[in-house]
Amino acid sequence: MKRPSVLPGWALWNADPERPAWTVGIEEEVMLLDPENWSLAHRIDDLLPKLSPELAAHVAAETHACTLELATGIHATVAEATAELFSVRTALDVQLRDTGLRPAVAGTHPSAPTERTQVSGGARYQVLERGLRDLARREPTFALHVHVGVPLPELAIAAADRLRGHLPLILALSANSPFWRERDSGMSSVRTSLFQAFPRTGIPRRFGSYPAYVEAIDVLLRADAFPEPTFLWWDVRLQPRFGTIEVRIADAQTTVSDVAALAALIQVLVRLEATEGLAADELLDAPEVLAENRFLAARDGMDAHLIDPVSCTQVPVEKALARATSAGRVHAADLDCVSELAAAPGLGRLPGAAKQRAIAEERGLEGMVEELAERFLEPVRLSSEEPAFRSAAGS
Repeated sequence: MKRPSVLPGWALWNADPERPAWTVGIEEEVMLLDPENWSLAHRIDDLLPKLSPELAAHVAAETHACTLELATGIHATVAEATAELFSVRTALDVQLRDTGLRPAVAGTHPSAPTERTQVSGGARYQVLERGLRDLARREPTFALHVHVGVPLPELAIAAADRLRGHLPLILALSANSPFWRERDSGMSSVRTSLFQAFPRTGIPRRFGSYPAYVEAIDVLLRADAFPEPTFLWWDVRLQPRFGTIEVRIADAQTTVSDVAALAALIQVLVRLEATEGLAADELLDAPEVLAENRFLAARDGMDAHLIDPVSCTQVPVEKALARATSAGRVHAADLDCVSELAAAPGLGRLPGAAKQRAIAEERGLEGMVEELAERFLEPVRLSSEEPAFRSAAGS
């Protein structure tokens, strides 16, 4: 394929020169719940017109009618972004209660039957349903997406290429979806496997340059394979219209504290890989190893042992987390996210999947979903100690 001498319009890198580099924006997918039995409520099309204009500016429909997306604005620090996210969550909780609904966040709902899944009525999602057919009607999943602003596309593709080596770590730390079809799936992130049914998912290849990245996507667009670049659902992708790298591999997080820890790790790793480089070339050039590590992270979460192609051994993922946080400390200081990054090991010691299993054992799946809803507005805590789920007696 011949690379275009002039970039197509969609690929023009829209970084604002007046804005500082390495900004953060957060998007999270939230489940709509019926508090009568804590099942999913497929009411997004009715709900959106009822939201206040201020809240509606931060809310969008998603593929499934039981899902909405919350989005922050662009912020210089993770603290600012998560403060806005907490504020948006608060407004959403109040307005949903007025409609008889409740919000909650996890990677999956534990008992979502496929036969009841409904696709949102928006034009984008009707296109999705026509193109993906029954795949669009699979059980809904819920993800966390973190955008990091990058000043130049050359830096962005360098960071994205190298960030691929850290994606299994981010997935392991975020794993928050152990339950599927009313049973324990044995996975820490069953969402990862469910979402993999979509095309154009997973860890992308190493592109090497921004023109090569653009060429790979543009040939699909010119062939009318899909309407526009956001129909790529890779674990990490570039967003030229925003001038950002978007990391999409993480499960949605129950509390804003956990969002903060993950967002800080991602922001630091993007800056680190764009400016220095941490991931080994032997790993980046081994797609089979990356794919296997991604599966191991989805299966075992923070108990995973990831493959190191240099030593041909398996290394505990907690060592990868320690290495990443240690290497990122200087960047965290520059980015003013030291406290948020320091909270990542605490999340690693008691990640979302473990928390869900603990409360489900005590209160059952319905009680566990109720607990997720109650934790939707848990105050932000940034420490190495993660508060346990409340006991049934204290709920």
